[in-house]
Amino acid sequence: MSFRIHLSGHVKSVVEEVLPTLVADLVASGITAGDASLWGPDAEAEAAQRLGWVEAVSVSRPLVAEIEALRDELRANGVTRVVLAGMGGSSLAPEVIAQTAGVPLVILDSTAPGQVLAALDGDAETGGLAQTVLVVSSKSGSTVETDSAKRTFEAAFRDVGIDPLARIVVVTDPGSPMDQAARADGYRVFNADPAVGGRYSALTAFGLVPTGLAGVDLTELLDEADASLLELAIDSPENPALVLAAAIAGGSPRKDKLGLITDGTHIVGLPDWIEQLVAESTGKAGTGILPVVLLPVSPEVEFAPADLQIVRLVDEADEFHFFERHEGEILVSGTLGAQLVVWEYATAIAGRMLGINPFDQPDVESAKVATRGLLDARPEPTAPAFVVDGVEVRVSDPALAASGTVAGVLDALWAQLPDDGYVSIQAYVNRLQLSQLEGLRELVAADSGRPTTFGWGPRFLHSTGQYHKGGPANGVFVQILESTEVDLEIPGRPFTFGQLIQAQAAGDASVLADGHGRPVVTLTLTDPQAEVLSLFEAAQ
Repeated sequence: MSFRIHLSGHVKSVVEEVLPTLVADLVASGITAGDASLWGPDAEAEAAQRLGWVEAVSVSRPLVAEIEALRDELRANGVTRVVLAGMGGSSLAPEVIAQTAGVPLVILDSTAPGQVLAALDGDAETGGLAQTVLVVSSKSGSTVETDSAKRTFEAAFRDVGIDPLARIVVVTDPGSPMDQAARADGYRVFNADPAVGGRYSALTAFGLVPTGLAGVDLTELLDEADASLLELAIDSPENPALVLAAAIAGGSPRKDKLGLITDGTHIVGLPDWIEQLVAESTGKAGTGILPVVLLPVSPEVEFAPADLQIVRLVDEADEFHFFERHEGEILVSGTLGAQLVVWEYATAIAGRMLGINPFDQPDVESAKVATRGLLDARPEPTAPAFVVDGVEVRVSDPALAASGTVAGVLDALWAQLPDDGYVSIQAYVNRLQLSQLEGLRELVAADSGRPTTFGWGPRFLHSTGQYHKGGPANGVFVQILESTEVDLEIPGRPFTFGQLIQAQAAGDASVLADGHGRPVVTLTLTDPQAEVLSLFEAAQ
């Protein structure tokens, strides 16, 4: 068996109560058969166009030889460094696939100018622009981040005498604006199945093209997934997707937060992929499941909030009997391919249990609209409420700034947390240079006493950003920005990468605060490297 799940305590009782209905309703076989009515009449039209992921393994098989042939051709020409420009599921799935296989793949899922420059420049280990192929992935074909990256690499290749047509590969839906433009220009294009949403696209061209070019054994990955598909199609109490869905979406009262812990597993980065899949699929209509990526020693594990269900990803299911100390947790193990398809099935089933459409993302566009408005109008930046130790503090409610200190502002923000609330930290910075910011999550969780998520901006806007706006109105938000003299023009655009990322942060803050009444604190580091320490001190 390529995927195993073990339950104990309360969650086992929940599953035993819920599972018979899921089996009797023929949910698993219905999904496999493409039954779009499973999520109700309001979702049926959307679901009818979004169930292609069920057949992704068989549909993707013929792609493997084509991808491998292109990889061999590139390597014969000395092109060994693969950069992927993509957002949300288009980058998170390839990232976990490549990391787990131990294959280098440069992920460009940011508009931070320094991060874009680093992707252009390369390094001594993987090579520079002369050894680089860029994979541009966008389902819609109109994603501003990936379009900006494509424009920038095109210009950079031309500047060093390299034909971009030989070094840029496009992955998009057939007929999208990018598909039409890329084919007209003569680029190599891989079309993905349009009946698969971006967050369910791990085993389509979006997941396979960049990782296959980087050197991942795609046949092995597809075989791993294939080994689980029959089991997932059967309406049985042993179906792991039914069990997992019942465990994460069942119960009364339901635990609406999902703590994801990697405990020794060889699969690298899987919680980040699960986070975007579950949050964007379920966070709407005022409900949802909030994934919280944790460490084995995270504060939430210690203070165990009543509304947090922990899922522990472990290496060997055969060793589940060693985990009695994890009473009440969900323990799962399996190959990467199995994990991908089981979580996709389970998330779709959880959507049915919550009474929502797991295939749309009705609130994602709002932040994009706000960003475009700011880029068009170019208003003067809002004056900070105050500046202390080089940190500019902006708040959605003046009362949050009454203390005049960063620590006081954060305390005031925590005071607005409801009993079932959560904290969201969003870092719109160059994560290559400020990777330590991710450690802030642990301090904030301890200080606030509530589950805390961390997202790199603008990446999270294409995933968990849906939950922030469409899910329960119980979140408080901390944005972290950086002031930097580093900037980069975007060819053919009237704005720079620096202006773009600032507008994305401001646009999302506006939508959260003004559109949804969520409390937002924005902390801008005017000297990022020097001021990270003071930020950590304030969060304690």
